[in-house]
Amino acid sequence: MEFLTYHRDRPGSLPLRDELLEEHWSYMDRYAKELIARGPTFGPDGETPSGSVHIVDLPDLAAARAFAFDEPNYQAGVYRDVLLRRWRNTLGRTMWDFPGGRSGGDRFLVIGLGTGRPADLDLPAGQDPDELIAYGPLLSDDGATWLGTAALLRAPDAASARAILTADRYADIEVHDWQFGGRPS
Repeated sequence: MEFLTYHRDRPGSLPLRDELLEEHWSYMDRYAKELIARGPTFGPDGETPSGSVHIVDLPDLAAARAFAFDEPNYQAGVYRDVLLRRWRNTLGRTMWDFPGGRSGGDRFLVIGLGTGRPADLDLPAGQDPDELIAYGPLLSDDGATWLGTAALLRAPDAASARAILTADRYADIEVHDWQFGGRPS
């Protein structure tokens, strides 16, 4: 089962985040084979971390909850909240398979939260699939109900990134600057 977690930073937690960087990476190393995508998001200045997204393939919801809430930054209070949802990997690949590589161009996390009739289940029409890093619906714990859509993509700007989702089908669409995560090479 695939899950998306988005841990949002608590204001003022950057020193603690920096202190725990190696613990965080070591924790994520334990899940290297299960990770589909990972990486930090950034605030308006483009430099200050604002959160951390992880898309992971785990056996069940209990394992996903353990993954999200045993994470060292969460345990230490770096994060103010956590979004944890079932997710379906529409692209069928990991971020490491992204043809655009680890760098180059602006990259974004887009999260659309919705209810009712599902939207954007298929890849966006007119969107170059080679610009999508990860894409799929957010689902209820049992996987039966559509709750929104999440994507990682390369785009010229935040407005272009937001435009991949059908605007009137979501109560809210968040767009965050994002970069490939993991230990620096």
